[in-house]
Amino acid sequence: MFLGWILVLIVDECIALSLGELASRYPTSAGPYYWSFQLAPPRFRTVLSFVTGWTWLIGNWTITLSVNFGFASLIAACVALYHPDFIIEPWQLLLIFYAICGITFLICAYGNRLLPAVDTACAAFTAVAILVTLVCLSAKAEVGRNEVGETLGGYDTSLSGWGGFSFFIGVLPAAYTFSAIGMVSAMAEECDDPAVKLPRAIALCVPVGGVAGLFFIIPICATMPALEYILDAPVAQALPYIFAAVMGSPAGGLGLSILVLIITFFCSISITVAASRCTWAFARDKAIPVSRLWSRVDARHGVPIWALALTTVVQMLLGLINLGSSSAFLAFVSVGVISLAVSYAIPISISMRHRRREVNAARWTMGAKVGWVVNVIAVLWIVFETVLFSMPQVLPVDEVTMNYAIVVFMGFMVLSAVWYGVYARKVYVGPPESDGIKVER
Repeated sequence: MFLGWILVLIVDECIALSLGELASRYPTSAGPYYWSFQLAPPRFRTVLSFVTGWTWLIGNWTITLSVNFGFASLIAACVALYHPDFIIEPWQLLLIFYAICGITFLICAYGNRLLPAVDTACAAFTAVAILVTLVCLSAKAEVGRNEVGETLGGYDTSLSGWGGFSFFIGVLPAAYTFSAIGMVSAMAEECDDPAVKLPRAIALCVPVGGVAGLFFIIPICATMPALEYILDAPVAQALPYIFAAVMGSPAGGLGLSILVLIITFFCSISITVAASRCTWAFARDKAIPVSRLWSRVDARHGVPIWALALTTVVQMLLGLINLGSSSAFLAFVSVGVISLAVSYAIPISISMRHRRREVNAARWTMGAKVGWVVNVIAVLWIVFETVLFSMPQVLPVDEVTMNYAIVVFMGFMVLSAVWYGVYARKVYVGPPESDGIKVER
């Protein structure tokens, strides 16, 4: 976890910096698919923009789904702290997930004016929660303290079936953590001076979150019990189990878990807002079926409530997958990361093809030399990350441990291709604010 975290901080910051340049050059809630439209050759710009947009939209939906589904799983795991023999049924977990989706919808739909205060409260509360967790775990350490080498660099190569490659399983949580950094661009039209503030926000996500994360990860790695016990944690959620073991009581574990639940709740609200804005922008550009409905903005609350409703309904429908496969959560996480990563790679690659001429002219830019190095690292990491999140975590593979992410992702892409061929190609001409903007080649 520690070494994987450091590795991901470096490569994901390259993605963040690359996206920051694009966001500065073209600040809009349309994000990656607007960037692709502006950068691509005229002959291919509409198709590339449509593909990027659908990939971007799928990523927004499924990464939001993964947060809310993970939230539900954490709640179920907290219940299991006091009832170790309790086995939650898939339908029960689904109902908890539905309740979270409903509550989040109501807050995002009718509490829009409070959202800036929610973000500020989240930042402050997260800092306090990390400090409390660090002190409590370090002080109690009921199952003992691991050696420094084991804490920072140790991993067991025998549990997953992947051998030495299992190191990269430890990279997955870190890569997931920072996968949504580009979603900040969806808020471009709700802040002033977005050509500067937007890239700064994107670029600072990784270092700020990364440093804070170290104060959370290191105490856990230093005090947690043996891995073979953690693998049997209820609802496949390790954190509440680790907290209870290290604190020496279910109450102690629940106390620290509640801090994480509150942060996750804040995250659910923020990421749902961003996903709804992405849905609204793509519907506004006539790229989604029934786009006229989803692009409506409620005059009273200033919120695209119908786009928010679509985002919520899609999550709830995909949540049904969990009734048939216990590895649904892995698929949700993987599809979200893969989709967002691909949507980042397309405009970055097109920009590199044009020798970075457009982003070099942005108000916020890395410059020609540094920018090339950063862009290359970003694209190479995305390629590897896409493969990594498509692989099963455990060998040998069966119908339960199979990673269905690529199936879900390709299913969405096939549906989008059918939609484009049947109707969207007749009405989708790219983001409307692109009209009249000429890009020098």
